[in-house]
Amino acid sequence: MASIRKAVFPVAGLGTRFLPATKASPKEMLPIVDKPLIQYAAEEAEDAGITQLVFITGRSKRSIEDHFDKAYELESELERAGKTKLLNIIHRILPESTSCIYLRQAVALGLGHAVLCAKPVVGDEAFAVILADDLIDTGNESGVVEQMAAVYERTGASVLSVVEVPREETNKYGIVETERQADGSLRVTSIVEKPHPSVAPSTLAVVGRYLLTPGIFTELERVQPGAGGEIQLTDAISELLKHELVIAHPFIGKRYDCGSKIGYLQATVELALAHPDLGPEFAAYLRSIAHEYGYRQLT
Repeated sequence: MASIRKAVFPVAGLGTRFLPATKASPKEMLPIVDKPLIQYAAEEAEDAGITQLVFITGRSKRSIEDHFDKAYELESELERAGKTKLLNIIHRILPESTSCIYLRQAVALGLGHAVLCAKPVVGDEAFAVILADDLIDTGNESGVVEQMAAVYERTGASVLSVVEVPREETNKYGIVETERQADGSLRVTSIVEKPHPSVAPSTLAVVGRYLLTPGIFTELERVQPGAGGEIQLTDAISELLKHELVIAHPFIGKRYDCGSKIGYLQATVELALAHPDLGPEFAAYLRSIAHEYGYRQLT
């Protein structure tokens, strides 16, 4: 079975929860320590052997293209100054084996519509969808997309990354119902978008990573727009279940919801503490202010 070569990054959203920071700059370019969110997502794809990055962009997203483009003046200046370490970091942003394709989503009509915009480029191949808002740290384990690719290569099925969430939060996610197979995998039997906790079929939520067969495009073209006129990827997956096997993959790793301010701050602190150069100094700083900060919160 062919390996996964293409990943789709829906990055056309307005990032309203981070205004005014995102008024002129994409939320995907918000940095976690020293790299923007979109680079963490791209590196996860590259680590899975993906060589074509397909960005579904919108207005005010030019800085994403610039980030992955060659910066001749910057590279020349770093080389002239003998800053080899920084030059190597710049070169690693986009390996030579990886290419970028940018498609404009003229009207924001939901995640399903963004994925459908990628059809002319993806064609009849299976592909990954990565939401940069969901930063997942897997430590020394394989990245989530690589984990999912291994499931796809074994089964030939679409794969959804899932995590257990508190029942009171099911109305924030697509929720799946599953059935355990003989090989231990979880076959998805139903999926529903943001169900009320009282009617949610489970507490297993789909977060930020999809590996989809090209059959999803047929369903996206057929599905009717939902609330706000948006085309929901969840609805298309629900239809795909009628024709194809879909697997839920409880991934190994810690997920940070960087679409929310608190999740973004948590990721910043924890990845800073794990940073090989900054970690010890940052940990010492946090210890030095812990008493003072705790005192302020109590008054």
